[in-house]
Amino acid sequence: MSRERLALIHGVGLDSSMWNPLREFLEPEYDVQVLELLGHGHRPPAPEGITLAGLAADIAEQLEPNTHLVGFSLGALVAQHLARFRPDLVASLVSVASVCARTSQEHAAVMVRLASAESDFPATIEASIQRWYPQGSNVPAELVEATREVLQGNDPKSFLACYRVFATADAEIAPELPHISVPSHAVTGELDPGSTPEMSARLAAAIPGCTYSIIPGARHMMPVERPQELAHTLTAFIKEHSHVR
Repeated sequence: MSRERLALIHGVGLDSSMWNPLREFLEPEYDVQVLELLGHGHRPPAPEGITLAGLAADIAEQLEPNTHLVGFSLGALVAQHLARFRPDLVASLVSVASVCARTSQEHAAVMVRLASAESDFPATIEASIQRWYPQGSNVPAELVEATREVLQGNDPKSFLACYRVFATADAEIAPELPHISVPSHAVTGELDPGSTPEMSARLAAAIPGCTYSIIPGARHMMPVERPQELAHTLTAFIKEHSHVR
């Protein structure tokens, strides 16, 4: 029997390894494909001036039609672009920890982080680790260290080029969200300070028929911190929109 195809797209500065804890709960049931963005993991560097459309076009070349698309953070913006402009490839869309139509205050905050990354890349890595895995979190130390190593392994120029997309492309995709026609869901962590529950509500309001859910007590790195709960959310949604009978 054929299985549903499910493709996972990581966030800025990360790579396919961020999905390892989640894949354990998905692979028994789905044909899981992990995709890496330009400038990340084993992919070629991201050119200076790379755009959301450019990142999405690169991912489109790796997708088969009727794939359930799950994007995390920057990956969610890429997935939304694909759902809007390449709906032939997208069976459904799940935006995990996605920003959406940042307010002026939210935009200013992310631009400060971009400026910090430009001036002190190592400090930006540590700030991300502290924001994602604050003291007292239940994430195993080896997973925190694995995230740190991936971030440290980034080419700073590629990272900055893609972070600039993350910091600005929500405004670019926002007017297109009402034109997305594929089944859609948004999910974020209750305690995510950057991709807030309010943003998921905003996203759900913008995409026709989009639903959203909040994972209580979770922060930004839900695929690592709360993989079983996130997997439950994904599978429940995908089963509603399954093409395999």
